[in-house]
Amino acid sequence: MSPIDRQAGSSKGFTISLAGRTALVTGASGGLGAHFAALLARAGAKVAVVARRQESCRAVCAEIEAAGGTAIAVSMDVSDAAGVGAAVQETFTRLGGLDILVNNAGVAAMVPLLDLLEADWDRILDTNLKGAFLVGQAAARLMRGNGGAIVNVASILGERVVSQLAPYAASKAGLLQLTRAMALEWARYGIRVNALCPGYIETDLNRDFFQTEAGQAMIRRIPQRRLGRPEDLDGALLLLASQAGAFMTGTAITIDGGHLVSSL
Repeated sequence: MSPIDRQAGSSKGFTISLAGRTALVTGASGGLGAHFAALLARAGAKVAVVARRQESCRAVCAEIEAAGGTAIAVSMDVSDAAGVGAAVQETFTRLGGLDILVNNAGVAAMVPLLDLLEADWDRILDTNLKGAFLVGQAAARLMRGNGGAIVNVASILGERVVSQLAPYAASKAGLLQLTRAMALEWARYGIRVNALCPGYIETDLNRDFFQTEAGQAMIRRIPQRRLGRPEDLDGALLLLASQAGAFMTGTAITIDGGHLVSSL
């Protein structure tokens, strides 16, 4: 089957097949991670749903399996090197390989810099940046023989900054440079590394805020005058995860409704 299989019935007029591929998605117990895991499974991949909260991971797996997909739940703290290595190896063994990694795990705290605790700085950088390095390195060691695709989920805050989110913005800026460094060093092994940079995407966690006056004001600053939806990220993720993006590495795709190009 061609990497891009045009079929009637797809909402965009085509589907990208990941049949026979295996994928690991971190931070997949809910939110965008769960959405990405389900998306890859619908495209035909066998998926490891990875996070610390195993009950939630198992619930995501149950939904994927109910829809006809294949998924396993794997426990991982992305900031723990030993645990990361064991969890990536478990995924490789149980799924019979590892072709795709989506580094999605991330945390944030909205705190003014003058009030930010060192512990909060460490927690955010350890999860968002060190975690992506640890999981990416462990995955690349297993992909080295056959190649693979790594997608790091960054943010438009890696390019711009807003008040009270300094460690999050710093971690995402670092993740963009880490993506380029991984791509440069691992291209020789057939491993492609790219990044997604979402703008404001509506989820269960932020929906109430965006109904407030402050939230509505933020939406008005987006040129498309709307929030993104999780499915707005689907095409870019499938492109980077599949052979449709075979000649792409070291790049970042921004999906933000034009937010980064809005006037100051």
